[in-house]
Amino acid sequence: MTRTIDLVADVGEAFGPYSLGDDEHLLDLLTSANVACGFHAGDPQIMTKTVAACRTRGVAVGAHPGFNDLRGFGRRAIAMSTDEVRTDVLYQLGALQGIAQAQAVELSHVTPHGSLGNLSVTDEGYARGVAEAVAAFDPNLPIVTQEGQLSKLARSEGLRVAITAMAVRSYNPDGSLVSRKIKGAVIHDEDVVVERAVRMVTDGTVVAHDGSLMEIDVDTVLLHGDNAEAVEAAGRIRDALSAAGVGFASLATVLSEKNSV
Repeated sequence: MTRTIDLVADVGEAFGPYSLGDDEHLLDLLTSANVACGFHAGDPQIMTKTVAACRTRGVAVGAHPGFNDLRGFGRRAIAMSTDEVRTDVLYQLGALQGIAQAQAVELSHVTPHGSLGNLSVTDEGYARGVAEAVAAFDPNLPIVTQEGQLSKLARSEGLRVAITAMAVRSYNPDGSLVSRKIKGAVIHDEDVVVERAVRMVTDGTVVAHDGSLMEIDVDTVLLHGDNAEAVEAAGRIRDALSAAGVGFASLATVLSEKNSV
């Protein structure tokens, strides 16, 4: 075994009678889960069912706070002050913690969703809002993000940071994600996605959108389960990583092993 990695996906993104994603099958592939906290998706009942499904499978539960934007699924940029970001994230963390605590489940990490996640990588104000919320809520909770403003700020404040690999998304040379408005931002070729995931984990590199080779030190790989085909692709990524000698464990275990080296 060359190394150990966490496998995570965004789950609990249904709302009321509306379903999104094949969580039941996807969760069987994961070691951790990013659970929507009710702003961009999810509601109290969906959150409760999702936490229960994670608990049954031994999948670690992480919080996935986003912008208060159900219609846009949290993918639209919203102008907010740092303090507004801080309190919105705190609100969502508290909501998920209450539901998790009722089932004797502890939160394992925090990773901002969609546009909030992207802006926290590139904009110090949004990054500071997220970091301040986590520091106030539980400074021991790892923040899962890409390299950028949030990771730098969190480390400088003594917070724990984990870097995620997003094999289906194109990267800019600075480590940020290419905007979905740009052609090629989302990679649809399943073979390419699988190869990128393995390369990120085993070689620590990825080809950026401009063709340059970018170094990336990842702790977790983000899988997708939007439909049956996506779940199948997620399974292929897991199988390919396993064949490359990669083991799988929760994020807490991965970070513990990394820090002990």
